[in-house]
Amino acid sequence: MKLVTVLMLAALPLCCYAGVGCNVLKKVIDITYDPSVSVSDYIDDVQEFIEGEESQKAFKMLKECFLNQSVETQEKANEFQHAVYDSFWCARY
Repeated sequence: MKLVTVLMLAALPLCCYAGVGCNVLKKVIDITYDPSVSVSDYIDDVQEFIEGEESQKAFKMLKECFLNQSVETQEKANEFQHAVYDSFWCARY
């Protein structure tokens, strides 16, 4: 599970670099890290990105993975993503 999380986090800056839209991506990441958002609310919020049942399972697993982490781990992951969004590469988009 940690490998899946690491791979997804590694792919996020590439999406930003490709011009997908840092603001949309930032919103999804913020609700992923937010422990006050339940899995069902999370799925409702990201429904536009879910194409099938397998994608929905992947989103559920991702959210549950973050909910099972300590507060300190969640904060550090969030700091990492904000460092990416504030980077030179995302500033262009």
